[in-house]
Amino acid sequence: MTGDDPLEESTDSESESGEPLTDGGAAGADDVALDPWGSSSVSDYRKLFEEFGIEEFDEVLDEVPHPHYLMRRGVIFGHRDYRPVAEALRNDEPAAVLSGFMPTGDPHIGHKLVFDEIIWHQQQGADAYALIADLEANSARGMSWAEIDEHARDYLLSLLALGFDPEEGTLYRQSTNRELQDLAFELGADANFSEFQSIYGFDGETDISHMQSVVTQMADILYPQLEEPKPTVIPVGPDQDPHVRFARDLAERMRFFKVSEAYASFELEDAERALVAEFYERLDPADFDDDMLRCTHVAEELEETPLSDLEVDASTLDSVLTKLEEGGMEPLRPRIRFFDRRATDEAFEALIDAVEGEKRVYENHVDAFDLERAEAEELAREIEVENGGYGFQPPSSIYHRFMTGLTGGKMSSSIPASHISLLDDPEDGYDKVKAATTGGRETAEEQREKGGRADECPVYELYAYLLAGDDDEFAKRVYDECVGGERLCGDCKEQAAQLMREFLEEHQEKREEVEELLEEADIELESPRRRQ
Repeated sequence: MTGDDPLEESTDSESESGEPLTDGGAAGADDVALDPWGSSSVSDYRKLFEEFGIEEFDEVLDEVPHPHYLMRRGVIFGHRDYRPVAEALRNDEPAAVLSGFMPTGDPHIGHKLVFDEIIWHQQQGADAYALIADLEANSARGMSWAEIDEHARDYLLSLLALGFDPEEGTLYRQSTNRELQDLAFELGADANFSEFQSIYGFDGETDISHMQSVVTQMADILYPQLEEPKPTVIPVGPDQDPHVRFARDLAERMRFFKVSEAYASFELEDAERALVAEFYERLDPADFDDDMLRCTHVAEELEETPLSDLEVDASTLDSVLTKLEEGGMEPLRPRIRFFDRRATDEAFEALIDAVEGEKRVYENHVDAFDLERAEAEELAREIEVENGGYGFQPPSSIYHRFMTGLTGGKMSSSIPASHISLLDDPEDGYDKVKAATTGGRETAEEQREKGGRADECPVYELYAYLLAGDDDEFAKRVYDECVGGERLCGDCKEQAAQLMREFLEEHQEKREEVEELLEEADIELESPRRRQ
């Protein structure tokens, strides 16, 4: 989980509405493969919604207070479970943001997206964490500690220059954070090698240190919740989604209690529970002898219902019928269940005492009949934290689009002309933009007639992602003038090149100004693992 993401190309796409596209992809693209250490191919961002369960950010945008321009323009295109974070920011409640940077080269304009996302959340009141993923850089990329130290300093200077407040936020490096490493050790006890194989493709040739760095990244993602559970967002590129999903799983496994809805003393899987809930609502207890709906009644009704009328498969139906028949005359009643996953005896007893109203206590769970689900979740977390547990909330994430290389195709650190480093000489930045590929037509006459293709133009991306800043009207004007044929590529690139030169000049001046701030920050600038 780092901000050092491969920066991916956009694909041909058309905007029927005349507005800048926000999904960044074309229909019929190749299958999506997400590899945190490779060059992930995300040629159709919409496929991420279907294949990986990433949600469209537009659906939550209205819930975000003072959304960042990257959110408004669709550069941040997706999220996992961001609503708790948005709600916390709206209500001035505790929240956190964290992302990491693998120091394998100079910080570039792609990294600035993540810097901006961290800083914006900090400005909205979230606790902000930025880390140097030096263990990952050493184990997964083979970087020496001297190289890591050099690049780490550059990342931190750019982060501070862009507005990160080190007095209000937290900076750390993986290799020197003992709390982090202790948490990683605990998380490692709940992870297994088969998961590393299926998620990351690890095999018998994979270094143990590489696997260890993954567990450390899981600890990074949960680290902001060590003092108290709170909504936490991880801003990353979509190639880092495997880390987020794994961390969400581990956060759940670390919980003392699982809170769920139930209808009887036995346990039901999600699909089974939905089926029982449907028939509980469908049947009227008054139709039965003692005005009580029982397991056997629902079983009988299910047996008389054709499988084609049910939204489950045959194996799920068989399983539900078996459980209901074994339940026999037990009454079916909705209740909230606290299932003991890993609670201490003391925590389980404390939970029993804390549940008010009617309840049933079993060997490994407690059923409460007078609690709402949200109340139960809060109570379970409170009891867990009071009894030495973490009470982790599942971490959220937001995903930004990859940037197109200035030469077309991917933006690659191995192709200097394709990207702009935040350390580039401003004149070099100017020249790179002037030499950039565009989405323009073959001739000026054709451009005026048909309009430019801003949706596949690396130069327009520079405006939308960086150069227009917070000025949406300016970004839209550039887009409209391009697709309307009023703006020609030469003039557009000249304006962008000048703005890039100004940005680099200003940024590098600010880097010099924050040198002293970095020296005073609570982070080791030289690794103790470094050998002279």
